[in-house]
Amino acid sequence: MYAIVDIETTGSHPDKNGITEIAIVLFNGKEVEGRYETLINPGYPIPKFITYLTGISNETVASAPGFSEVAPKIFNLLSNRIFVAHNVNFDYTFIRYHLLQCGYHWLPKKLCTLKLSRKAFPGLQKYGLGHLCKVFEIVNSSRHRAGGDADATTILFQKILQEGGEKLIKDFLKKENHDQILPPNLSKESINKLPYVPGVYYFHNEKGKIIYVGKAKNIKKRVLSHFTGLNTSKKRQEFLRNIYEVSCTECPTEFTAFILESIEIKKYWPEYNFSQKHAEQFYGIYLFEDSAGFMRLAIDKKRKHTTPVATFAYLADAHRTMWKMAREFELHPALCFLQKQAYIPNDILPEIHNERVIDAIAYLQQNLGSFAIVEQPVTGNQKSCVLVENGKFYGMGLLPEDNNTYNSEALKKYMTVYPENEMIRTLVKSYSQKNADHVIKLD
Repeated sequence: MYAIVDIETTGSHPDKNGITEIAIVLFNGKEVEGRYETLINPGYPIPKFITYLTGISNETVASAPGFSEVAPKIFNLLSNRIFVAHNVNFDYTFIRYHLLQCGYHWLPKKLCTLKLSRKAFPGLQKYGLGHLCKVFEIVNSSRHRAGGDADATTILFQKILQEGGEKLIKDFLKKENHDQILPPNLSKESINKLPYVPGVYYFHNEKGKIIYVGKAKNIKKRVLSHFTGLNTSKKRQEFLRNIYEVSCTECPTEFTAFILESIEIKKYWPEYNFSQKHAEQFYGIYLFEDSAGFMRLAIDKKRKHTTPVATFAYLADAHRTMWKMAREFELHPALCFLQKQAYIPNDILPEIHNERVIDAIAYLQQNLGSFAIVEQPVTGNQKSCVLVENGKFYGMGLLPEDNNTYNSEALKKYMTVYPENEMIRTLVKSYSQKNADHVIKLD
């Protein structure tokens, strides 16, 4: 038993828009058993472009019932029936949202005639309702009105049944079948090829551009979770409509997926990623020799093509480190630009000062630490390795199963080098502190 439905609305997202018209055709698989159609006062102004498209204006619905008045009848007609619509998730999301506002919990099985048509009639140029009506010569006397579109969808559904649609419907209704929750422009094939392993996934728009990057412990499950739930916000609905393809990069562990996600967000700057999308400013302690022969330490902003002695995410951290070096190795603050003092005492000799600077740098780099985070991958016998050299993230890769040599130079030949950022430093620091058994200090 089916309820074939079409609605007209004031906009594309249900939390700030209303339904202006609904039509429900009750169909038993062979013939129409009943029909219900009504205008609805949406409680929102109807935009002019909607009026132009549908012919429904504010005046048209002025005396029509509000949704709460017709909700009991709509709920009764839809209950215990499979919900059918063309691009079903649009109609379903609107109706479910407004029924919930009236206190009705409705969670039906769904069928989408757009997706069913792709299976039943492969090779067509388009699968919009208007195009399918032209192809199959389905007369729709009131296009973009609920009644006309619901009747046309009913005829289309009958044609699908005639093309072996019963098997298609059974497949679509299987619990394991994910077609019903997928965005309208994302194919089942895109989902089927996703693996059940850690990694990073990418949503692409119609032109193939990456619009969202995410990380996952299980790529397939995480991708599918984006399409469940009842978030009716405008941003989410727009996001789902813009997903045309999904791709992924497998990672050996969840930790490496976290790191790669941050790298990819910085690389592609996706439209729908809102965190980590800010320009980071780092600071460095730099070493140079002045005209008097003094080796000087100075804090400055990290710039391209420069190599600081140490890098910091925050200016305050750089100052604390510099003061500590000055105290412990008896460096004059003025020679480290920690004091606004041009005069350098005569009893400070360059040779002695420079030795102290060299010792301070050696101590600093030794305490920054070089280590590897080594884990067993989810699949395979190789070892996942994240390399940190002198306190800075270097890269990551896979080590041979029998690798027992742990020094920076030996490990680098297995590493893919990646740019470091603040998020990665935080991830590495947090993970290494919580998982000391996976941390190997390097020779």
